[in-house]
Amino acid sequence: MHLPHLITDLGLILAAAGITTLIFKKLKQPLVLGYIIAGLLVGPHVGIFPTITETENITIWAEIGVIFLLFSLGLEFSFKKLVKVGGSSAIMAFVEVVVMLLLGYLTGKLLGWSTMDSIFLGGILSISSTTIIIRAFEELGVKSNRFAGLVFGVLIVEDLVAILLMVLLSTVAVSQQFAGSEMLTAVLKLGFFLLLWFLAGIFIIPTFLRRASKLMNNETLLIVSLALCLLMVILAAQVGFSPALGAFIMGSILAETTKAEKIEHLIASVKDLFGAIFFVSVGILINPETIVTYAGPIALITIVTLVGKTLSITGGGLIAGQGLKTSIQSGMSVSQIGEFSFIIATLGLTLNVTSDFLYPVAVAVSAITTFTTPYMIKLSLPAYQAVERLLPEKWKRSINEYSSGAQVINSTSDWKRVLQSYALNLVVYSVIIIAIVLLSARYLNPLITENVVGGLAGDIVTTVVTLAAVAPFLWALAVYHPQKEAQGRLWANKNYRSLIIVLEFVRIGISILFIGFLLHQFFPVHISIFAGLAIIVGLVVFSKRIQNFYIRIEERFMLNLNAREIAEANRMHHTLTPWDAHLVRFDVYPNAVVVGRSLVELQVREKYGVNVAVIERSDRTIMAPTRDEIIFPGDTLYVFGLDEQIAAFRDLIEQEVYDTKADETIEKEDVRLQQLVVSGSSALVGKAIRHSGIREVTKGLIVGLERNGERILNPGSELVIEEGDLLWIVGNPGRIRKLEAVKAEAVA
Repeated sequence: MHLPHLITDLGLILAAAGITTLIFKKLKQPLVLGYIIAGLLVGPHVGIFPTITETENITIWAEIGVIFLLFSLGLEFSFKKLVKVGGSSAIMAFVEVVVMLLLGYLTGKLLGWSTMDSIFLGGILSISSTTIIIRAFEELGVKSNRFAGLVFGVLIVEDLVAILLMVLLSTVAVSQQFAGSEMLTAVLKLGFFLLLWFLAGIFIIPTFLRRASKLMNNETLLIVSLALCLLMVILAAQVGFSPALGAFIMGSILAETTKAEKIEHLIASVKDLFGAIFFVSVGILINPETIVTYAGPIALITIVTLVGKTLSITGGGLIAGQGLKTSIQSGMSVSQIGEFSFIIATLGLTLNVTSDFLYPVAVAVSAITTFTTPYMIKLSLPAYQAVERLLPEKWKRSINEYSSGAQVINSTSDWKRVLQSYALNLVVYSVIIIAIVLLSARYLNPLITENVVGGLAGDIVTTVVTLAAVAPFLWALAVYHPQKEAQGRLWANKNYRSLIIVLEFVRIGISILFIGFLLHQFFPVHISIFAGLAIIVGLVVFSKRIQNFYIRIEERFMLNLNAREIAEANRMHHTLTPWDAHLVRFDVYPNAVVVGRSLVELQVREKYGVNVAVIERSDRTIMAPTRDEIIFPGDTLYVFGLDEQIAAFRDLIEQEVYDTKADETIEKEDVRLQQLVVSGSSALVGKAIRHSGIREVTKGLIVGLERNGERILNPGSELVIEEGDLLWIVGNPGRIRKLEAVKAEAVA
């Protein structure tokens, strides 16, 4: 009986992959390298073992593998994680990508490669391997370290940058030039569709999964998830993007649903199977003779990767104020390339714009840097110690002062809140309105004019239907105030009223332009003007109904967006009978009065009778926090207490700085981590921290003390201050300067 070549090739691939991965598992090496070597052994360039027959079929399997790899990456990604990454990781990722793009391009030109090969080399070198880094962190037991949290943030940003790079590189490859207008168009197009798909996906898909949950078992959930993934792949391809982008977007949408963990578990086997085929196909395309021929360039690119990534991330960390130790450890952790690099290299081959040698060179560099990753992480601490010994004291002092000054806790001003809400509304509602209008003009109007009613009547019907669809978003763009309280406080100040009026007129003007944009799709300009005025009057007349409809839409969207957090909070909300005590989650807003204060200062147990059991922070989870733990913006507190105690604590945690009369300057102050050296003439010498007056004068808190090279974190209140101590104080810089003046007066 004759078997199709597809089955025999697939059996050969999986057999080779199974054997090599068992060997690599025994050797405690990354399985990705095992897959690549398996592909090399069964590929057409090595005749020792049986060879696959039809590489075209394997290429199709590999494309499916890329789709499921990026789908699973999207499930782990989540756009909300990107928002929570923080400025430091974003700065580090941005510096690294820019530096490595430039270094890759210059290295390619230095080697005499073509412009397109050099551009793709820069893209290949700019993205680190999430899989390899996470595995290395787990094996070395450093996942809980501070630098590891920053690295995870960098990897999240890099995932999104990789998607952007794929789009930009495709644009460059097709146009064969660096036209700024084309690049800008590609970026705007990507941003438009990313936001549109995310908004539509979050509004529709979680609701669908929630309502169909009773009908779904593991089998149906798997089928539905794969169907959604492939439908988005088709949609992305129709729009002109890479199919892999569609898979990534659908994964990130499903990551916001309550089914995310279950889908991730169900999809794991499918991802592992097709991922293995993809990485084996990477090895199949490698010609060992090419690697030997390009041994010199491979060595040079490897050095550029190791050194460039280490220095760029370290530099980015220093710019972000993360300190020398954390920056060096972060830099030496990401000095490799991996999955996305293969995908970018495959993109170049698929578009026929890169040379055949670039792919195996990228794979060889990836293999070498994968082996070096654990050793680079291990050597990061000795490297920091060596650099610290070599740096002049003046440089070290400057770095410490800069990193201290960069750690600022600013209360969000009313203007910032209002302007952010205006900008967010403008972007979101503009995307939605433009999408609805374009869909109506391209698909709805032909459908109505050909099947329902033709001519002018068809255009009028289309306009009415489209207007009904966009009315809630036009109303929200022109009238809605998401930061009504903040805007009210600004309006109370007469100096700001003219600016607020200008902003309101700008919003209304943009809404009128969108109405004109809609009408101009079907009618001449003069008709559009008169009809536009009538529509504006109609929006005012039916404002209440439109508002109610919009609020239902917004509530549905926010419920879907926060479904995972709500479900998690419900799981954490356990009742302890018969005392009616339970665990409740509270989110700390940037302008809450508790921000910057310690638990002992707030006296949560003494005043409210509750216990703060857990503090979740972006970079770590603090179990059983001590009395000296300070609350930061964005923290999540899990508080245990009785109903009435929880209610009293809620009043505190939800109180904003604008409502407090105890200290009217708190809204205008920022809080910084400041250094203060205790001189021999200081009035602080010989006093315990509790009696030093630092808290009373600075309204701050001593969070660290350095003495004779020893660092004491959160020192006890009975510790006596000595000459030469270096105090780290969280407080207002002006008040700390006032403390120095008080010292001088005391000595005088």
